[in-house]
Amino acid sequence: MRKATATTGGFLLSAEPSLDSSIDTSMKGRRLGRRLFQLYAGLALYGASSALLVQAGLGLEPWNVLHQGLAELTGLNMGVVLTIVGAIVLLLWVPLRQHPGLGTVSNVLVIGFAMDATLAVLPEVHSLAVRVPLLLAGVVLNGMATGLYITADFGPGPRDGLMTGLHRRTGRSVRLIRTAVEVAVVATGFALGGTVGVGTVLYALCIGPLAQFFLRVFAVPRASGRSAVVATGQPERAILPR
Repeated sequence: MRKATATTGGFLLSAEPSLDSSIDTSMKGRRLGRRLFQLYAGLALYGASSALLVQAGLGLEPWNVLHQGLAELTGLNMGVVLTIVGAIVLLLWVPLRQHPGLGTVSNVLVIGFAMDATLAVLPEVHSLAVRVPLLLAGVVLNGMATGLYITADFGPGPRDGLMTGLHRRTGRSVRLIRTAVEVAVVATGFALGGTVGVGTVLYALCIGPLAQFFLRVFAVPRASGRSAVVATGQPERAILPR
């Protein structure tokens, strides 16, 4: 089928949209679909991987030490506490002039639900021969979840945004602020009954390299067909996945 054309002023006009434009629109739609899938798959996997760490009982990631401690104090499910704390942290964005995205709000709603759902179906384990593999699987899957969620690029998690907001307002480095906040979080959570142990140390040592690896694996191609740029060093957001 030939397309209708006309000439005016020496330029060729076409009544049919360009093939390049149609392809670009199609590619954008596919990228958006992939990004949405990565966002929600990453958040669900993050909650599930955190549940594995809880069930292993060998130490949790810093914020979940606090969540577990608060769950012990209040009697609420740990996922519910995670959601409440996430919402409170999100409110702290207001004076920091941070702007949430779809990923930010979804983070608050999805991770806690996925954690509680996973904990509900996991059997209790007591043998170290089972707990150690659970710990290792939880750390690796957490790194995978981080890569999925961050490369979706729908906005930072509430705790990430708190730290980057404090960085902009105070001029202090993100690493310094992250360290100060997470030490306070771990200390408070431990005092309330949260689990600190070898898993906490292993998580701190491994999550940066794991997240960096999975950021490259799941990078969403841009319109030019090239992969999205991923930092060559340990990215700040990669080690602040929530």
